[in-house]
Amino acid sequence: MNILVTLNSNYIKPLKVMLKSLFLNNAEDKFCIYVMHSRLSDDEVADIQNFVAANGSSSKIIRIDDKVFENAPVIFHYPREMYYRLLAFKFLPPELDRILYLDPDILVLNPVKELYYTDMGDYLYAAAYHDVISIKEINRLRLNPYEIEAYYNSGVLLINLELQRELVDENLIFEFVEKNKAKLIMPDQDVLNALYSKKIKSLDEKLYNYDSRYYGIYKLKSKWDMDMVINKTVFLHFCGKKKPWKKDYSGRFHALYKHYEKLALK
Repeated sequence: MNILVTLNSNYIKPLKVMLKSLFLNNAEDKFCIYVMHSRLSDDEVADIQNFVAANGSSSKIIRIDDKVFENAPVIFHYPREMYYRLLAFKFLPPELDRILYLDPDILVLNPVKELYYTDMGDYLYAAAYHDVISIKEINRLRLNPYEIEAYYNSGVLLINLELQRELVDENLIFEFVEKNKAKLIMPDQDVLNALYSKKIKSLDEKLYNYDSRYYGIYKLKSKWDMDMVINKTVFLHFCGKKKPWKKDYSGRFHALYKHYEKLALK
């Protein structure tokens, strides 16, 4: 199975934690980890490659030259790396038909095989949206007049590379960003939803993009308690600004994260 990650130096440790949880909870499977970056040092790249190899999988490093996106618009503090997952097909081997993108701020708690091999049909992506009314309505209004029925989170993204090569136009993406700079909050995610929401296969968020901030909501609405998270949820996503590797974090799943962190960084 092919996994795509994009990062800079600040996210190497979280990446290792995410990958460790992936390897441990998918022990019977082998992965090829595609690491897409533009600024990692040779030592940092070697460190990641050694870590992946020590855990029984392989890695491929894809360095993106800054000149590739030198004419692409950027927003606030978001670097040009925001385009990587949207235009993944440009840099990945042409023989790949699909790849699973994962943010580094995720724990993988259960096997990913069922999702990875899901039938994509005519969908460009498979992703989950967080079914919180305030989030849905705010983003629907913010991205008006683009017709979106849900606002999908791009932290877990199964990508249909074959269809990307046919349908995704980088110039259309750049034009959208330039035109909407003033109202974009999470640019890559906003692009994904505004331009491609109708080509996204909807996934169950409790399984495939469980937002760690909403434990109480999941438990109340769906009776998805801690046992369900541990035994059923595949991707536990630490969304938002507060991250579990920071000293001031105090979220419900902090101890679980520290467990995997200890295993990854020992």
